[in-house]
Amino acid sequence: MATSYPRRDSASGLWRLSDITSNKLTEGTWPSSASTRGLSAGGNTPSKLEEIEYVTIASTGNATDFGDLTTILGYQAGAASRTRGLYGGGYDGTGTEIHDKYEYITISTTGNAAHFGTLDVTNQYWASCGNDTRGVWGGGYTPSKVNSMEFVQFATLGNGTDFGDLTSARYGNASASSSTRGLWGGGVTPGKVNIIDFIEFSSTGDAVDFGDLSAAKTGCAANSSATKLIFAGGQTPTKINVIEYITMASHGDVVDFGNLTAAKQAFAGMSSGLRGVFAGGHPGNGNLNTIDYVNIATSGDAVDFGDLGATKNANAGLSNGHGGLEVFDPRPLPVGSGRAIHMGGMEYPAPFKSNIDYISIPTTGNASDFGDLTQNMARGSGTSSATRGFCAGGDVPSKLDSIESVELQSLGNAADFGNLAATTTNMFSGVTASTTRGIFAGGMTPTKLNVLQYITMATAGNTTDFGDMSAAKYHGSNCGSNTRGIVGGGTTGSLLNVIEYVTIASTGDTTDFGDLTAAKSYLPATSSGTRGLFLGGSTPSGTDVIDYITIASAGDAQDFGDLSAGRAGNSAISNSIRGLSMAGYQPWNTELNIIEYVTIASTGNMTDFGDMTSNSYRGNTASDSHGGLQA
Repeated sequence: MATSYPRRDSASGLWRLSDITSNKLTEGTWPSSASTRGLSAGGNTPSKLEEIEYVTIASTGNATDFGDLTTILGYQAGAASRTRGLYGGGYDGTGTEIHDKYEYITISTTGNAAHFGTLDVTNQYWASCGNDTRGVWGGGYTPSKVNSMEFVQFATLGNGTDFGDLTSARYGNASASSSTRGLWGGGVTPGKVNIIDFIEFSSTGDAVDFGDLSAAKTGCAANSSATKLIFAGGQTPTKINVIEYITMASHGDVVDFGNLTAAKQAFAGMSSGLRGVFAGGHPGNGNLNTIDYVNIATSGDAVDFGDLGATKNANAGLSNGHGGLEVFDPRPLPVGSGRAIHMGGMEYPAPFKSNIDYISIPTTGNASDFGDLTQNMARGSGTSSATRGFCAGGDVPSKLDSIESVELQSLGNAADFGNLAATTTNMFSGVTASTTRGIFAGGMTPTKLNVLQYITMATAGNTTDFGDMSAAKYHGSNCGSNTRGIVGGGTTGSLLNVIEYVTIASTGDTTDFGDLTAAKSYLPATSSGTRGLFLGGSTPSGTDVIDYITIASAGDAQDFGDLSAGRAGNSAISNSIRGLSMAGYQPWNTELNIIEYVTIASTGNMTDFGDMTSNSYRGNTASDSHGGLQA
């Protein structure tokens, strides 16, 4: 008997692992449409805009502010995987004219866009689509009309790469996709056309004729389910409200679907795979702020959804649930997969490093390449949420105030997030964070600091003052639970054994917690939700001692066990079960690539895990399941 695969349009709630493993499911769709977001970015009012707004497609209501593009833009095009949304090209109207960049956002959060890469062909008035791996942009105006297509890989940062050509050079077309095919319809070349082209995402190459629209038109919008693609509105030459559809797996001309609530062109389309949503547009006189929707599976007229924050046209739409994503994607990760990253570091006397390594904490094995920071750096600080890792401050060797971020579940290079309050190096090493806040401690600028500062990890921006430690100090360590942040050790010029704590959800100065087993600096710390570990350090010779504390209760540290040898400048990270020591040096100037681990709930010595991709010390760490993310 054939397996009946779950579908996004009939499933709800959570899947158990047994649903997948016992039934040997290899196809179907993950039931996530209830949380699918549609995003509208930029546009004209008639001046160009930088605002990004979002709606939850399964509900109705007005759009909510998400953040901003990197510049004011209109006539750009958007595509998305389940996690990342990309906008490419467009017209900024500021003298620079045509935008030559891709920029991206993380759809499940809010925040400003960051640069992703450079277009292969500087472009505007074009259209894009994609599956969960690739986004493909095609057509456009540069200012001559073009037939070129280019693609990017969503999981990495990089420039556009040539894909092939549409069947004709044109602009003002619309595009959407299934998980295997991308399609473009309409446009101007130089008269309006009714052409529909298609490509297969699995390869590169030129587009092939699919069929025809009901009339030659430009400025329509498109969205899709796994099987059906909808074209709506446009100009032919008058503005129209017509909605029509094709079945993407076949070839052929469009079939009538229904009508929009108003005739318009140049507006955004986005979908959940169940609903198609259309936002904004130009009706012929002024602009619209209206959002319409249809149920893609059934034909019929559009219904009012809500309003955008302003009337606009030439805005770009994308979503994390469109038809191009309709493939099996269970992702059964309740808090995090156990991915950990190590960022930057240094190797005396070689230059500072920019490489990012990653490992899976529940397994053992050598680290693999994740991507790169935007610059070489060491002696800063790391933190992370369940989805984002951060690297802040340090030196290259000049002191830095930058904060960079990466998306932990994908591979790729870091992007700018914001800034520390001042250029700072020799910061405390470790991760102190709840699910929402990340805290950075101490350092030198060039005077020693007693400052604690924090970021809200879901939103790009600068740090905010949290409070002060008991003394200005550097080269200490920090860790914590989801409620308490712990700072320990370091030096003021004299080595310290002091441990202090704060309540992460509030702001304020530290409170005395207890003492380490010895005064030490250049040590890292890590934690489960209940225990904090301090791993090695300089006393001033390198020590192999591991101390531990119970985070919820104040008191002095106790002996846990030993590293395989004395070292300092190592980095530490954890999930709820294992604590890891990564890299470091054995005084003096013998850098290591060693990764070791312990089981945090017990006591005992470190066990070999594997090796880093290179020797280093004083890099920064992050993970998607450290102690601060445990309930």
